[in-house]
Amino acid sequence: MTPEILPIERYDEQLAEKTARLKTMMSPFTAPEPEVFRSQVEHYRMRAEFRIWHDEDDMYHIMFDQQTKQRIRVNTFPAASKLINQLMSALMTAIRPNPTLRHKLFQIDYLSTQSGKIMASLLYHRKLDDQWLREATALRDALRAQGFDLHLIGRASKMKILLDQDHVDEVLQVGGRDMIYRQVENSFTQPNAGMNVKMLEWALAVTQGSKGDLLELYCGNGNFSLALARNFERVLATEIAKPSVAAAQYNIAANHIDNVQIIRMAAEEFTQAMNGVREFNRLQGIDLSSYNCETIFVDPPRSGLDDETVKMVQAYPRILYISCNPETLCANLSTLQVTHKITRLALFDQFPYTHHMECGVLLEKFA
Repeated sequence: MTPEILPIERYDEQLAEKTARLKTMMSPFTAPEPEVFRSQVEHYRMRAEFRIWHDEDDMYHIMFDQQTKQRIRVNTFPAASKLINQLMSALMTAIRPNPTLRHKLFQIDYLSTQSGKIMASLLYHRKLDDQWLREATALRDALRAQGFDLHLIGRASKMKILLDQDHVDEVLQVGGRDMIYRQVENSFTQPNAGMNVKMLEWALAVTQGSKGDLLELYCGNGNFSLALARNFERVLATEIAKPSVAAAQYNIAANHIDNVQIIRMAAEEFTQAMNGVREFNRLQGIDLSSYNCETIFVDPPRSGLDDETVKMVQAYPRILYISCNPETLCANLSTLQVTHKITRLALFDQFPYTHHMECGVLLEKFA
């Protein structure tokens, strides 16, 4: 598959292959039939990163073939949002003839939103000076005059220059409500916004009528915490990355949600606190014993849950687990199946035309 051509005619075939593969992986755990959620067939990615190639007077985006390592010129990228494609072309047209902006530019990162906002980070192998700032400001203003709701960032070794800000605010309609999500440059956000909405609405559906409170590990910018807050009395969520915690706090206020508490802790640290292994100053003023968490939500990195956290989550009557790596999910399920059964299973086609799968399981404790 080349970056400029998507095999749209094969979309159903690749989704069927993923569905069959997930069923096979889940068969040892007597999982129910998966609920399968389709992606848009193109323009589904809200993020994209490209290296920049200089060829005398020409300059263009490139990607590298993962197998051959061959350099591939990218003029259009139909996997990315229409907004990213439009800005890619406009940026190249503006930067090519500008010696200051193109000098030692080696990468451009794009982050777009469904709400029409976009951010571009220009990465350089040189120190950025006042001349760069003047030219970049003029570039931003010219692109805004063309209709782009744009923020530009300049990056170099140990340098980060913000022309305005390092974030964009996304608005997603989730379960009939508009949800505001601040997304920070270089911080994790769900790449497929349309699929993210389907994941959030599935999580809402499977937790409908829940009792008590929700505990969430790896909450990021509050993506799931804030959407699920309506189904629980209170939500206690943990996240280790400072920018994500700051974004989550902003999102709580922006969405006028008053029953979510965010703690800046790693999941492993929180497990130690819950088990009484260590005390943390960050938990001062928070009475963990006051929470009645009957449901725990986890969306871990590709490595899955560590052994101690797996043991900790087994104490909860219901476990909602979103996984970007079914192999590590299955490794965790080999332990979790001793105490819990899978009552819901979902496949989210977050990454069409690739081997990657995103899935969700709801586990309920045996009576």
